[in-house]
Amino acid sequence: MSSPLNVAVQMDPLEHINIDGDSTFAMMLEAQARGHALFVYEVGSMALGEGVTEPGGVARAQVSAAVRPVTVQREKGRHASFGPVTRRSLGEMDVVLMRQDPPFDMAYITATHLLDHVHGIGPGKALVVNDPRWVRDSPEKLLVTHFPGLMPPTLVTWDVGEIRAFRRKWRDIIVKPLFGNGGSGIFRIREDDQNLNALLEMHFARSREPLMIQRYEPAVKAGDKRIILVDGKPVGAINRVPSGEDHRSNMHVGGVARKVGLTARDEDICAAIGPFLKEHGLIFVGIDVIGDYLTEINVTSPTGLQELERFDGLNAAGLIWDCIEGKLAGKLS
Repeated sequence: MSSPLNVAVQMDPLEHINIDGDSTFAMMLEAQARGHALFVYEVGSMALGEGVTEPGGVARAQVSAAVRPVTVQREKGRHASFGPVTRRSLGEMDVVLMRQDPPFDMAYITATHLLDHVHGIGPGKALVVNDPRWVRDSPEKLLVTHFPGLMPPTLVTWDVGEIRAFRRKWRDIIVKPLFGNGGSGIFRIREDDQNLNALLEMHFARSREPLMIQRYEPAVKAGDKRIILVDGKPVGAINRVPSGEDHRSNMHVGGVARKVGLTARDEDICAAIGPFLKEHGLIFVGIDVIGDYLTEINVTSPTGLQELERFDGLNAAGLIWDCIEGKLAGKLS
């Protein structure tokens, strides 16, 4: 086992999580079991302030947060016990887990810029997981477009005429916001559906962002597979099956998790994207695969660890910590 680490977790309020499904909670339990000290903070408490002067007269900025030491246990209603709040430099930590949920908006992006100041290995630095620069540069729906041979026919645009032409070609389409999460705002528009124009009007009246349009894949009825990758390698998968009342498979909207294995096509997809993930410090990633097609690469706060452990007995949180500890010890690139 590695030496004890100080681990700061940047997340939404720990008090309100579902301890039976939350992947961050699984990672915290594993870290604690390894003897690491846990601290939590929320993004709103972060501050980029006056720098500190290092030996040699080199000045650098200091990023701090209002952190609370915490211990966790798998007991509903009593899953977290907190110590007093103190403001500490995140550079005093060994690891920062960036685990707050999207939306991937300017507040989220700004948090990655602040974490850029502390990310690294060495004095005054903390290993930020995932690498904040590449979280910022890898929007989950747009990153997929760099692997066009793996994804279904896709259009990203503000242009209503292009969207209508895409629908005429493919007839049955999915319309989704680029920076949403949990299945929110995703619509299936069939060939005879008269709501497309109203949907586009509503979206563009309240948003300056483009939409992503994809061909509807009937294979989603059999499930939307979430594959977990650690340091670019697949470690397991779960299948999320839509309820009979919704075309979406996300568990936030009623999808049901089922046990599933990896197909040869899944392995090919992972082999194609894995080197990119490893090279860019994207240690914990969850990808979404429908049938033969990659639809999303989730790098912000992926989920699925607890379901994977229930179905396959796989401690994926342990594999993530093996990777983090190995990088800090200089044993992994």
